[in-house]
Amino acid sequence: MKKDIILAGVGGQGVLSIAAIIARAAVKKGLMVRQSEVHGMAQRGGAVLAHLRLSDRTIASDLVPRGGADLIISMEPLESLRYAGWLSPMGVLVTAVEPFVNIPDYPPVESIKKMIELFPFYRIVEAAALAKEAGLVRAVNMVMVGAASPFLPLEEEILEATIDGQFAAAGPAVAEANRKAFSLGRNAAVLGEPQNG
Repeated sequence: MKKDIILAGVGGQGVLSIAAIIARAAVKKGLMVRQSEVHGMAQRGGAVLAHLRLSDRTIASDLVPRGGADLIISMEPLESLRYAGWLSPMGVLVTAVEPFVNIPDYPPVESIKKMIELFPFYRIVEAAALAKEAGLVRAVNMVMVGAASPFLPLEEEILEATIDGQFAAAGPAVAEANRKAFSLGRNAAVLGEPQNG
C-alpha cells in the first residue's frame, strides 16, 4: 500500500496542521511516513506546498513524482489547480471552495470550479461554512482533513484520536469543535454530490 499526497494552500491556512494530523495518524497505524519541506510558509499569503507519502513499505524519496499523487488536498481552489500536474489520472482532488484572493487578477471562482469539475475524481467543500457550523471558524483545515479522509488509508477513529491529541492542550471545547469540523467535512465528502468519485 502506498498513498502519495500533495497538500496545497497559502500561508496561514493551516496546511502544516493538516500534514501533521495525517502523518501522526499514519504513524499510529504503523505506516511509514515521508514529508518534504514545506515551501512558502514563512510568508503569510504566499503559496504553501507539502509532499506527504504514506506506505506500508520503505519509501525511497520525500517527493511525490509529477503525475503520481493519489490525492491533492487544497485549502483554496486556485492552489488546487496550481499543483494539478502532480495528480495521477485516477487521483482525487479535494479542495475548499472559498478563495484566498492574494493576487490582483484572481480568476472568477465559478471558472475555477468549472476547471476542477473536469477532473475525473474531485470534491469541492464549503469548508468555511462547515467550520462555522462546528463552532470554530479557524477549524477549516480540520474540515479539509475530514473531507480528504475517505480517500486516506486511515480509519476515521485513528484520525479523530489524533485530532483530540493535537488540540487537547487547548481545552475540551476546542478539541470538540475540531473533531466536529472533521466529522462535518467527512460527511460532506461521503454524502455530497457524487462528483465522479
